[in-house]
Amino acid sequence: MTVLDYAMMIEDTHVDTLVVEYRKRGPDTFLNGRGEGPLLAIALTDVLSDGLSMVYSFFDPDAETRSLGTHLILDHVERARARGLPYVYLGYWVAGSPKMDYKARFQPQDHLGPSGWTSADDMLS
Repeated sequence: MTVLDYAMMIEDTHVDTLVVEYRKRGPDTFLNGRGEGPLLAIALTDVLSDGLSMVYSFFDPDAETRSLGTHLILDHVERARARGLPYVYLGYWVAGSPKMDYKARFQPQDHLGPSGWTSADDMLS
């Protein structure tokens, strides 16, 4: 992604986009409430009228045993609740992709396809 691509996706849009950083705790985290240690993960999140949309997230591959994808989703559920928003959109999911399988654990789910929104339960039956 070029700087221009990034600017068009984040800055040149009518959608309010957040860049949420997740960091290890720093030495003063207990005092100031901020994690100021090394960066572990980032979530690019759009704030919509009905929820938070996790457009893209990535994390330190050396920290994969920390289940950061799951942590990011749970944190976004709390962020949506705090804003009074009913939904968290998990972003793209590719069935059978080991790196995305964790998203399937969050239920109930609807998936957006060519014919609109479909309940994940309906897709299995």
